[in-house]
Amino acid sequence: MVSDIEDESHVEPREWFAIAVKPRHEKSVAQALDTKGYETFVPLYKHRNRYAARLRDFELPLFPGYVFSRFELFKRLPVMITPGVTRILGVGPNPTPLDPNEIASLRKTLDKALSARTIPFLQTGSKVRICEGPLQGVLGIIVSVRGEPRIVLSATLLQRSVMVEVDSSWLVSEGRHLAQGGNKEAPAKNASSRLPARESRANSGSTSEGSRELPNRLGGD
Repeated sequence: MVSDIEDESHVEPREWFAIAVKPRHEKSVAQALDTKGYETFVPLYKHRNRYAARLRDFELPLFPGYVFSRFELFKRLPVMITPGVTRILGVGPNPTPLDPNEIASLRKTLDKALSARTIPFLQTGSKVRICEGPLQGVLGIIVSVRGEPRIVLSATLLQRSVMVEVDSSWLVSEGRHLAQGGNKEAPAKNASSRLPARESRANSGSTSEGSRELPNRLGGD
């Protein structure tokens, strides 16, 4: 009886992992894992292409060759034997869980059907949180593209990043957000922490696409 209680009290947490799959097997693997009862996430984007003299929209993987799934690490065998799966990503020999905040930000962004595109992996920069609009709560790194603000979301383990266009008035530095106790909206006296759109355009100069951060007054971590 005691051993049964101990077994029930030790429940392995379900965490998100990145699964490497064979080329063009992202959707079939996700469907197979869904059938087995696993929660999955395949980031997709719409690509318009001309087909048979007509324009058609196709949904393609944002991260080709990968599927995200949530499961208990020590019960991964059914995942590994799924047709199309090659391995579970990790550091060294063991699978490594993904940052749940990164997954949440990616899911929220793509669920809102906002335009997103992949860029070279970006890890350093001024972190900001979106405090208004459809992406409220999403955390990312701010960059300037032709004078306009963009927010970069990353899947660190995959070394992949996604860039999304946002309204500069939605942004507040993450350091200031935490100092305020995580309030959804900053008090009026701290309004200066919001990103100044005009100033960002004035300081952008001839910045090449995605290569420069916005002014340092935004603050960092």
